[in-house]
Amino acid sequence: MARKKSFFLFLLVLFSVSTFIGASPLSYDFYKTSCPNVEKIIRTVTTQKLLEAPTTAAGALRIFFHDCFVDGCDASVLIASNGSNKAERDAEINLSLPGDGFEVFFRAKRAVELQCPGVVSCADVMAIATRDLLNLVGGPRWEVYKGRKDSLVSNASRITGNLPLANQTVSQLTSLFKAKGLTVQDMVALSGGHTIGFSHCKEFMPRIYAYNKSFDIDPTMDRDFARSLRSPCPENGRLDPSVVALNDVTTPVKFDNAYFRNLQKGLGLLATDQLLYTDPSTRAYVEAMAKDQSLFFGYFVAGMVKLGNLGIKTGRSGEIRCDCGFFNG
Repeated sequence: MARKKSFFLFLLVLFSVSTFIGASPLSYDFYKTSCPNVEKIIRTVTTQKLLEAPTTAAGALRIFFHDCFVDGCDASVLIASNGSNKAERDAEINLSLPGDGFEVFFRAKRAVELQCPGVVSCADVMAIATRDLLNLVGGPRWEVYKGRKDSLVSNASRITGNLPLANQTVSQLTSLFKAKGLTVQDMVALSGGHTIGFSHCKEFMPRIYAYNKSFDIDPTMDRDFARSLRSPCPENGRLDPSVVALNDVTTPVKFDNAYFRNLQKGLGLLATDQLLYTDPSTRAYVEAMAKDQSLFFGYFVAGMVKLGNLGIKTGRSGEIRCDCGFFNG
């Protein structure tokens, strides 16, 4: 009975997603005649890339999120800087975005161009590839609506204030997500993407050393977990930028709801992760998604669809890039 209830809730969420997407200029069969095999092409590329680098799924998700939260889902984060413009990709907060994530998008676009030159946008390639990668590591599969165009602008200065930071409060995060048209439920569900991937030492160091005058370690963090992070991330000396910690210490390469169960045990890596459980405004969502993976998947899909609709470029407001790293012309 519980499984049937979960499935019903999942379908209910998907119904609400389809209602939401109905007001969008995108459509699931946008390339039906112009590039009918686009999804098959991208699926082949993502499958191969994931075999080469298992962390690709987490990297792609993070890049997709960073793209959509800054001026919308328009592939502006893929643009390379030049002598006259420092692009989004080179903003300080984006310097740690993983190369495998970028590579899978570039590789997928090149494969699509071979069969459908000048037809499919980099923004749509990103949306499809991210969905496929998450599905390949155990996550849900959903219909990706297409028809986005690529941005004509990419500037690092546009990053400020548009991406969540590891030291922000739940109230600040909620305000940021609300400004993007996303609810508290969307915020918590999308945070569940941290069930895969990793973070660099500097993002959680304040939690494991000299937290405040009363505690050396953040009291919301499991002490053994915190101590285990001190060896790879020493307090004194230069941090190795190649050293990372897993966001999910229990099932790090599987997309599931273990992230939420970890928060209940004090095993959230980032302060913003653990706050979702300790803050009363978000705790109930964490508990519900920790208990029911199908519910989490439904909420996550709803959040991803809404995320993918942010700041869509159509008509003359965008272009179809030939190379995702450079504007046409």
